[in-house]
Amino acid sequence: MRPTPMHRTLATLALATTLLAPALAQDKPAELKLGITTFTSGAASVFGVPGKAAAELLIEEMNAKGGIGGVKLVPTFIDEGIGGDKMLSEYRRLVQEQGVKVMLSAISSGNCNIVAPVAEDLKVLNVMWDCGTEKILENKRYKYVVRTQANATTEMVATVLYLLKMKPSFSTIAVVNQDYAWGRDSWEIFINTLRALKPDVKVVAEMFPKLGASDFSTEISRLQALKPDVVLNTGWGGDLDTFVRQAAQRGLFKGSTQFVLPLAESSFERLGDALPEGVIVGGRGDHYWLHPETKDDPAHKDFIAKFKAKTGAYPIYPTYHMAQALVGLKTGYEAAIKANGGKWPSPEQVAEAMRKMKFKAYGREVTMREDGQGLEAQLLGVTKRTPKYPFAVMDKMVIVPAELVTTPVGQQSPTWVKSINPAVLKVLTSDQLKTHDHK
Repeated sequence: MRPTPMHRTLATLALATTLLAPALAQDKPAELKLGITTFTSGAASVFGVPGKAAAELLIEEMNAKGGIGGVKLVPTFIDEGIGGDKMLSEYRRLVQEQGVKVMLSAISSGNCNIVAPVAEDLKVLNVMWDCGTEKILENKRYKYVVRTQANATTEMVATVLYLLKMKPSFSTIAVVNQDYAWGRDSWEIFINTLRALKPDVKVVAEMFPKLGASDFSTEISRLQALKPDVVLNTGWGGDLDTFVRQAAQRGLFKGSTQFVLPLAESSFERLGDALPEGVIVGGRGDHYWLHPETKDDPAHKDFIAKFKAKTGAYPIYPTYHMAQALVGLKTGYEAAIKANGGKWPSPEQVAEAMRKMKFKAYGREVTMREDGQGLEAQLLGVTKRTPKYPFAVMDKMVIVPAELVTTPVGQQSPTWVKSINPAVLKVLTSDQLKTHDHK
């Protein structure tokens, strides 16, 4: 019988399938090597060291329960404090010489910017576990890069909504942000969102002290003279702690100004009694060890207890971002294994699965989008002092849904925030932004 066109087509497909099979098939490894970049030195180690401790704790627990698909995780940590070039060299070495297929990188937005294209070149799955810059996934579509938490736009737009809910009537604002990309970019997102929702607000001062500044007397004196209705400071770590202590010593918090410190949750224990009541605070996401919806969940309570036993401190936001990255990675692998008929998946199959999944760590459920960006709600509150703790806690907590405050797929944040419709303010008095008191 002579072969018909249909026979020839089927034969071609069979040959193609045979040729493609070795490329897609993955032998189940004896262990899943995982590279994790985090700051274990330098100023940002206030985030990186707790993040590393959380990773060690959670990976040990995951491995005790069989790892991922029966494969145990073996982490190798890289210190981001060694600088971008050296970190990238170590990143390449792990992938090319040690066969690492998955990287969790990074804390620094600058480092995320440099590892994302390298991950594409090396065909290694890169989970951006903590960096906040919204630009990476908005400016380019990546195949191997995903983020299991919110970005800076979500964080700043949510902060503006919370400010308008708690203090709807004000006319002047000043900013004291660190003079580098995060300080400048977060202010741009914040003020453009505020102008879209409250166009009559007047900016009376824009101050950008150098990163790592140890003296804020000039900024504090100017704020005492101007007496703005609102002061925004998106600083972190030692810079934020120093500003708060010096402002408290100078009596700056005793006036009527509303202070907004979106990253202050990570400074609560270090600041002790220096941080007064009534300051608007956040923690870069929907997580907090006294979270109004999850603080009594057995798994969350167990994590808090073990983390405190290991480090002597309560979990702060980078520890929760690490939890989200690891839970998200496990969820993605399990979905990819299922879609692959039970066979071990390739990094690209896991990356594809992670773009379609939902997962839950210690806050509300996170939904991943087609562009690799996670939709994570934002928890904000106001500081309160209580005899139970020698530091401030959050009161009047509100969880802002991510869908309200995240730039849609395919759009750019600088343009989108300017187009936010003031009609969104109706949500401020709705059940969507229910207020939770500290209990």
